[in-house]
Amino acid sequence: LSHDIPVLSEEGAEIPWSERKQWHRFWLIDPIDGTKDFTQRTGEFTVNIALIENGEPILGVVTAPALKEAYWGLKGEGAYKRDSAGEIHKITVAEPTDTVRVVASKNHLNDDTKAFIEKFDSHELVQAGSSLKFCRIAEGQADIYPRLGPTCEWDTAAAQAVVEGAGGWVTDLHGNQIRYAKAEILNPDFIASAISPSKLPKI
Repeated sequence: LSHDIPVLSEEGAEIPWSERKQWHRFWLIDPIDGTKDFTQRTGEFTVNIALIENGEPILGVVTAPALKEAYWGLKGEGAYKRDSAGEIHKITVAEPTDTVRVVASKNHLNDDTKAFIEKFDSHELVQAGSSLKFCRIAEGQADIYPRLGPTCEWDTAAAQAVVEGAGGWVTDLHGNQIRYAKAEILNPDFIASAISPSKLPKI
């Protein structure tokens, strides 16, 4: 990482807003996303690195060391996956079908999320941990990931760049792109999706 570009991570969350608001470009890092997956040895924890420019994630890298997989997305250049065999593939979101594949975390499946999922006439659940939930959408294995609960900027930025690079959306409940470099490090509730926000049911 360039020493000329500041770094924000969970470990550096105490950096005051008076300093952070001067940053037009910075690295946003989560050394371990999916702590429960890490401690439970599921292998579905990730390391997330994003480059934020003017509030937008323009580059994101999500690695899953235990699975020997990596994903990355770059604004204007698409998204890619390196699989466990070391092969690199360009990835894109899938065209939605009548059955919506909803990716959700068994650790965060609250009542609001369940109510939103039930608004789809036909759906199936796809389980995944950490930022891999976003990556499943980016590679076409799921269609939507609703997160109606607290997350921080470093939890989502890298994976957002991957989803958007693959042709998807990561928006708040009003259809606005999730932004970064805010005074408040918490994200709003959001939906990552292969489906245009205008075609999603209202929450």
